[in-house]
Amino acid sequence: MKNNTINKKEIEKFSKIAKEWWNPNGKFKPLHKFNPIRISYIKENIIKTFKLNQKKSPLKNIKVLDIGCGGGLLAEPMCRLGAKVTAIDASEKNINVAKLHAKKNNLKINYICTSPEKLKNDNKFDVILNMEIVEHVEDINFFLRSCSKLLKKNGIMFVATLNKTLKSYIFAIVGAEYILRWLPIGTHEWEKFVKPDDLIKILKINNIKLDRIDGMKFNVITDKWNVSQDKSVNYIAKFIKA
Repeated sequence: MKNNTINKKEIEKFSKIAKEWWNPNGKFKPLHKFNPIRISYIKENIIKTFKLNQKKSPLKNIKVLDIGCGGGLLAEPMCRLGAKVTAIDASEKNINVAKLHAKKNNLKINYICTSPEKLKNDNKFDVILNMEIVEHVEDINFFLRSCSKLLKKNGIMFVATLNKTLKSYIFAIVGAEYILRWLPIGTHEWEKFVKPDDLIKILKINNIKLDRIDGMKFNVITDKWNVSQDKSVNYIAKFIKA
């Protein structure tokens, strides 16, 4: 049985471009465009599930674990919303970039260079964010099992990834990487994309059940991402631990 979720090839790939994380016109430009819809989706669902009513800091005292945090593009907004954020990444370069940026912005985020199976944390989390990470790990079954152990009962796990369809190959790889050059060539491997049914089955085994699932679609006219019923390429799912 595997006891490691880190894919060294993937870590090296993203470590090489770590300095680009906070450049909105750099190699992570697509993620900067994607970020607003991710933040609003996560925020609204956390507030609804936990029945929160704080206006100034809507996620006050909610313990969030951001896995595969990169340079902190999601960890920082969660912190600004009042959450107590722990953010982990297996790339030391990513963590260093994230720490420096948080310090410059006076944000208190607990950044750790590690992976979920190695994270030592006696206190479980209210929310776990697995955003655009499951398609990059070494063993998705072991990865999600490790994540599930860190989630509180009735806690929320968000998973955003790419569906394994012909359309996702055409749009996310051929289109985004080779034609439009939105992403560096080799960013994704279609074989690692995950069908929603497979994701749901893995988490169900770990006592984490699907609450809702939505597609995410880019509108070329408005230049914005929107929540959609179309889950054939990008999708995001919200799970609750029983």
